[in-house]
Amino acid sequence: MPIAGWCLATAASIALSSFALSPVLNAAKTDVGALPDLGRVPAAEVAVTTTTAETPSPAATPSEQDEPETPKPSRSSRKPTSKPATTEPTAPATTGTTTRPTTKPATTTEDGWTVTTGEDGLKTYVKTFTTDGGRAVIKMISNGTVFLVTATPADGYTVQKNGSDTNLAVYFNQPGRSFIVHAQWFNGAPFVEVSEVGG
Repeated sequence: MPIAGWCLATAASIALSSFALSPVLNAAKTDVGALPDLGRVPAAEVAVTTTTAETPSPAATPSEQDEPETPKPSRSSRKPTSKPATTEPTAPATTGTTTRPTTKPATTTEDGWTVTTGEDGLKTYVKTFTTDGGRAVIKMISNGTVFLVTATPADGYTVQKNGSDTNLAVYFNQPGRSFIVHAQWFNGAPFVEVSEVGG
């Protein structure tokens, strides 16, 4: 039967090919990449040997590809320095009220007295009186009050104050001798009398 004969011949050829390829496969395991010498392989082995194309290795994924190195900043590079912000001074706010400049009262002289007039209209009189017993500075106001500003006794004298704010007496005393400065407001004007007792 021709079919049975063909099948038998095919099976025998496959068995012979497997037996003939076994030494080649063993040699390929020990020497990777070495190709068998076609001159040494039997003709039947060459006829049934089929070669399969090597499966190309999968392309490298984006994560496996070499990433370009990012340049590191040089140590010598300097950072740009920014100038500090400057703020302009703001002018002080002006209020609606205006301050009037204070003016000193005018000063005049009357009978040796230095006279100044205040905003209330009152006049102030100041005068220095000098005696052998000492020196006294008297201040009087046109409302009738009298004040002792200073009293400086001379050498060997002492000072004493008597009276009130409307009738004042200053004494410069030493044993057996006294100088008196008596001040009061009289007839709408300052009045001072200097006298000596003893001596």
